[in-house]
Amino acid sequence: MSLNPDDVAAYHEALSKVVIGEPPQMSGPIEIRDYDPAWPEQYAREAARIRRALGDQVVRLEHAGSTSVPGLPAKPIIDVVLEVPDSADEPTYVPALEAVGYVLRIREPDWFEHRVFKGADIDVNLHTFSAGCPETDRMLAFRDWLRVNAADRDHYAATKRELARRTWTYVQQYADAKSDVVAEIMARAMAEPA
Repeated sequence: MSLNPDDVAAYHEALSKVVIGEPPQMSGPIEIRDYDPAWPEQYAREAARIRRALGDQVVRLEHAGSTSVPGLPAKPIIDVVLEVPDSADEPTYVPALEAVGYVLRIREPDWFEHRVFKGADIDVNLHTFSAGCPETDRMLAFRDWLRVNAADRDHYAATKRELARRTWTYVQQYADAKSDVVAEIMARAMAEPA
């Protein structure tokens, strides 16, 4: 989204178009925790569950987001990026994910046919795209850069902690408030691949 993070009404309107059900509002501050070495294990457990459910529908499956970067503080939510042959073709994969406890929460047909599922046992955001989606490559390039560049990892961590102290109505406001720093880091990552 390219909204002003302080415009709550605009966020409600935009989120209402893509969130299945009422857009969830924050009930407290953004929680940022120090890196937890259990996060990769949690990802591995979820990845196995997804692979069992989808079989050969899994084109690509990766741990993404801040919990995938050792040493980086994060919201305690495991971000998983999944590519299936066609994310718009929901009947080919959504029922199988639902059968193992995932719940479809976001449908963004105008943004890479992106779908987001919430996990069953732990807090998971399962970002689903079609095979070959450039957004998957962007997410993983950002992850890989932060894994090897301590200065940018520290810069990103400081930004996250600073923004987490603000009061937000929607988590997406916090995510969008990081956009300038993410773009700055991505520019360096793309100029000097990890």
